[in-house]
Amino acid sequence: MRLQFTDILGVNKNVEIPSSQFDKALAGDIMFDGSSIEGFVRIEESDMLLAPDLDTFLVFPWGDPESRICRLICDIRTPSGEQFAGDPRGTLKAVLARALSLGYTMNAGMEAEFFLFKPNDSGEASTTTHDVGGYFDLAPADLGEDARRAMVDTLERMGFEVEAAHHEVAHGQHEIDFRYADALKTADNIATFRFVVKHVATQFGLLASFMPKPIFGQNGSGMHTHQSLFAGRDNAFWDQNAEWELSKTALHYVGGLLRHARGMCAITNPLVNSYKRLVPGYEAPVNVAWSMRNRSPLIRVPERRGLGTRVELRSPDPAANPYLALAVMLAAGLDGVETSADFREPVNENIWEMSFREKRRLRIDDLPHDLNEALDELEKDDVITGALGKHITSHFIEAKRQEWRDYITQVSAWELESYLAKY
Repeated sequence: MRLQFTDILGVNKNVEIPSSQFDKALAGDIMFDGSSIEGFVRIEESDMLLAPDLDTFLVFPWGDPESRICRLICDIRTPSGEQFAGDPRGTLKAVLARALSLGYTMNAGMEAEFFLFKPNDSGEASTTTHDVGGYFDLAPADLGEDARRAMVDTLERMGFEVEAAHHEVAHGQHEIDFRYADALKTADNIATFRFVVKHVATQFGLLASFMPKPIFGQNGSGMHTHQSLFAGRDNAFWDQNAEWELSKTALHYVGGLLRHARGMCAITNPLVNSYKRLVPGYEAPVNVAWSMRNRSPLIRVPERRGLGTRVELRSPDPAANPYLALAVMLAAGLDGVETSADFREPVNENIWEMSFREKRRLRIDDLPHDLNEALDELEKDDVITGALGKHITSHFIEAKRQEWRDYITQVSAWELESYLAKY
């Protein structure tokens, strides 16, 4: 059995135990060294307990049928049995509990794009793509079709309801969409999805990567996140008699996302590399605005109404920790609902073609331009840091400030090519 959890940076971790320890695991008595996990605890307070969520049980559908491995996703607890403040899953559960106290549950669907690459001659990671396919292309242009079909088959055998799978815009880029669910299950599904995609890719001699922008001059990978609030069985975003058939709850939720877009960007786009995707010209949103049909703003409201009414945040990328990403999105939206946040007017023109003056007139801000700026915005946003809690906020910022320092001291091939002989 694998007891699975994620660290603050969203990396899947697990403790594997033999069948002789199953009873102990199900009782939540398996202990591990938290000081070894990024952003958890100091070495002098290292012991942590794994508390499995039995609803997450599944069996991996590969290997010998007689000796297959099962898994449970776990919450992290202290030795005294309390919820650990640095557990991303626990952080999402806390924001969901706050939403429930206001009468809402959150449904979400995340579309995590990824690349498939060929290893180099030494078997190491490379950015050599396996095809020259484009959006919705078929074989033979899409040589990853068999791998993608195997991924879908594996996911379905694990209980996923896959709705669509297709080639994306960039060479070697793919998307597999599965049905929305409540926010916690969606985050669990994304953590599982990333592991399955990487595992199946290796069976075809390929490397799967969720890096946001691996290839210069090509579109990056996003993780567009569809979200809605329900009050009981009713979609709280739908009002048949309102303008656009969007309720005040929906519009103020959008206002909350707009208000906190810059503050939560470090969580939804957590890598130095994330901001090489968030640039004009590659379909990624860089403008803090919303629209009904236009895909250039940050937020889009798809056409469907009734129970399917939802908003789509287009900025997140698949390197984000899904638990923290959903936690800050929900916190931002709830703040908008509670404070009747200004949702502005929808922008239905192509923002990428607007002048600076026109964008200023419409109060359209830009998302942060790099990770350092995003961290500055995160530190200033009390709603987002409040949702994350002091432990995760401080450890996340510390790790990401170090990542930024490491990055800016590097000398890239571009710099050598541009400056070495010239100066």
